[in-house]
Amino acid sequence: MTDAEFSVEDLPDGTKRVILTGAWSLRGVQNNFADLRGHLSALFGNPFTHWDLSGVDQLDSAAAVMLWTGWGRHVDQRMLLRPEHTVLFDMLAALPSAHSFAAGQGNLMASLYMLWDKYLEFFSHLTGFVNLVGSLTLEFFYILTHPRKIPFKEITANFYKGGVQALPVTALVGFMIGIAMAYLMAIQLRKFGADIFIVNIIGLAGIRELGPILMAIIVAGRSGSAMTAQIGVMRVTEEIDALSTMGISRTLRLIMPKVVGLTLVAPLLVFWTSAWAIFGGMLAAKMQLGIGMEFFMDRLPQVVVPVNLTLAVFKGLTFGVLVTLIACHFGLRVKPNTESLSSSTTSSVVAAITTVILVDAVFAIVTRSVGQ
Repeated sequence: MTDAEFSVEDLPDGTKRVILTGAWSLRGVQNNFADLRGHLSALFGNPFTHWDLSGVDQLDSAAAVMLWTGWGRHVDQRMLLRPEHTVLFDMLAALPSAHSFAAGQGNLMASLYMLWDKYLEFFSHLTGFVNLVGSLTLEFFYILTHPRKIPFKEITANFYKGGVQALPVTALVGFMIGIAMAYLMAIQLRKFGADIFIVNIIGLAGIRELGPILMAIIVAGRSGSAMTAQIGVMRVTEEIDALSTMGISRTLRLIMPKVVGLTLVAPLLVFWTSAWAIFGGMLAAKMQLGIGMEFFMDRLPQVVVPVNLTLAVFKGLTFGVLVTLIACHFGLRVKPNTESLSSSTTSSVVAAITTVILVDAVFAIVTRSVGQ
């Protein structure tokens, strides 16, 4: 039985006929359907080309799908088929279109299948996240009874990478956001002669919202993506499997230092970012409304009660834990290929930022009467 071959002959009416011979099957050692499709691509694009499959000794589903898609997913009088070939192409015609099925253009069952698939994916992420939190909790109880096992070096390293190295970018972003917000508010407040309330807006917004949110977004995009990529590379290179082989807990050595380090530094970054946002708003208020910095600083403690600082600390701790856990979760789910590494890193940042914004909205609703 020969391998897949084809020849092209010109017909009297100016059209072409493609004659397929041999075994069009994956059993053929020399058969490469990707190359065959490339050679036939120009003929597939001509709607007047005739196809003769009467000389095909064997046709399997792989070759049939290649021809079927090249013909535009239909068979007409231009195709000369053997009876067994007709049965195979009729089976392909009875299947739903992959494109319309994936795009949700099919019937109700296709849409329900897509929803069910998304539900299963979400449930898989949820169970994996719960398992991660559970294993981390067990490791915390373990180190309480074995304090010598606390990974101080790893914790301080993550404290430095996630906190100290993030100081410049958080300061810059906080400062610029404070200036932009103060300029916009100044225009509106001046219309009503309420210039003095710029202190209330900048103070409360900077400490309650801008500081925690900006910190969480920057940390998610900077440190969270780095954590996901680091753990993902260890998955690709099988370093995590090596840790398990040596009896070393990946949660204790990889996850816990990141969670503890970023959680401890998050409240400090919140205060740092809030301070620069307030400073930027203070400069803009002076330039736009002529409010002196001394007056701004004197009035700030009167409008921002201490409970707002406590709320900012609690937000920082919560956001730090969430960002780190989400980053580690997606890092552990990386498959051993580079495409999975890039997609997991992107998903980690998107999921962390989305979660932070949702949790902040819950905080805003629950604490709407606190510190006002």
